[in-house]
Parts: sequence; structure tokens; C-alpha cells
Amino acid sequence: MSRTLDETLMRKAIALARDRLGATGANPAVGCVIAAAGRVVGEAATATGGRPHAEEQALLLAGARARGATAYVSLEPCGERTSGAPSCATRLAAAGIARVVYACANPDRRSGGRGPAALAAAGVHVEKGLLAGEAADLYQGG
Repeated sequence: MSRTLDETLMRKAIALARDRLGATGANPAVGCVIAAAGRVVGEAATATGGRPHAEEQALLLAGARARGATAYVSLEPCGERTSGAPSCATRLAAAGIARVVYACANPDRRSGGRGPAALAAAGVHVEKGLLAGEAADLYQGG
């Protein structure tokens, strides 16, 4: 995909997250847009109270169209869930997402970096930092 399209879709993910600020409990507000061949096939933000996560919902909407697609996420996908449910990284890889682009790293030192590492280990191409400056205020103090 082109850099311009990548930025447009990341801005959409950031806007989805911004709309959920203050409504996600202890979980961060995250936006996720899944695109296949340049078309959005699923998008979501963290639900009220923090669950389900944005990626989880976007994958449900995308269904089989997620295979080979790109996921744009405002915050790196989680690598572990306190609930014991599959992490977003696991779900993205299992759905066949080919590429994950995220804006901000997870500031939580207990879990930061685990999601991208799991995605890379599963063969998913991971790109970090796209429009991080535009999303940074969403995750300060986390």
C-alpha cells in the first residue's frame, strides 16, 4: 500500500481511539482498521469498559476478508490478556493478517513489545511508529 493510504487509514484508527477516550476503563482506547486491497473491511475501537478490544471486533467484522490484509492499530496489539483470552496479536496472526502497522508502542513495561514480537514470530510483517506523534497523547502516562 502507498504511504498516503497508510497514513489515511492510520488517522482513521487514531480517530476511532480518540472517540473512546474515557470510556474504556483501565484499558487504553485503541482504534483498529483492517484493509484489504486498499478497502476497509473492518474497523472498531475498544468497547465500553475495555472489552472487547478493537482488533478483536474489527476482525469479526472483516471475517475471511482479513486473510492477507493489513491492520492499522493506534497502539501495538496486545501480546497477553489478563482474562486468559487469546491476545490480539494471536487473533491477528490466526486470521491471516499479513501486515500490522501501529502508531504507538505500549507504555506498560509488563507487556510492552510482546504483541509485536508474537506477530513477527508468526510471520506477520510489523511496522511501528506510523503517525506516532499524532497518537502519543492517547497513551501518555500509561
